[in-house]
Amino acid sequence: MKLFRRARHRAPSYDSDSTDPVLLAAVAAGETRALEFLHRRHATWLRARLRYRCSDPDQLDAALQETFLAVWKSAGSYTPRPGDTDAGAWLWTIAIRQLISQLRKRANRWITDGDTDYETIGDASAEDTVLLNIEHGPLGAALHSLSPELRSAIQATVLDGLTVREAAQILQVPEGTVKTRVMRAKARLREALT
Repeated sequence: MKLFRRARHRAPSYDSDSTDPVLLAAVAAGETRALEFLHRRHATWLRARLRYRCSDPDQLDAALQETFLAVWKSAGSYTPRPGDTDAGAWLWTIAIRQLISQLRKRANRWITDGDTDYETIGDASAEDTVLLNIEHGPLGAALHSLSPELRSAIQATVLDGLTVREAAQILQVPEGTVKTRVMRAKARLREALT
């Protein structure tokens, strides 16, 4: 049996104040300390934004762990735009995909044989109630009636809590386009809900 280890490339010089692209280049070269710096810099806000999607702390922990494992594995694939010193949008894309993956795993597990009685352990959190109403209420139907471009812009900025700049990076459109799409989406949602 052969064992493999990531080939060590020369890591760029870095410290805790280095830009995200420099840290990601160091991670790609196998520097675990650079990954630690990225984690310290981004984990808190990633967790805060993921909480808008899921209130289960165990699922959040698993998604964050998988996010930084994915960063470790794919840091070499990160290519910043010229002059970009922040990898937040790239990390957010990984994090939200990891959370969705965690939630899908959870949804596909057998919980019990069906004969078990359940006791009430508390009310749903406010976030869970809002997200449930968005998904299955009149707002959900109105959101689904939007074009994919408008829906993705409103989801990124309002539901995911991204800034216009971050949404523009994820959606790969100019910031002005994101603002226009959000404005149009809000107008169409107002029409649909009144």
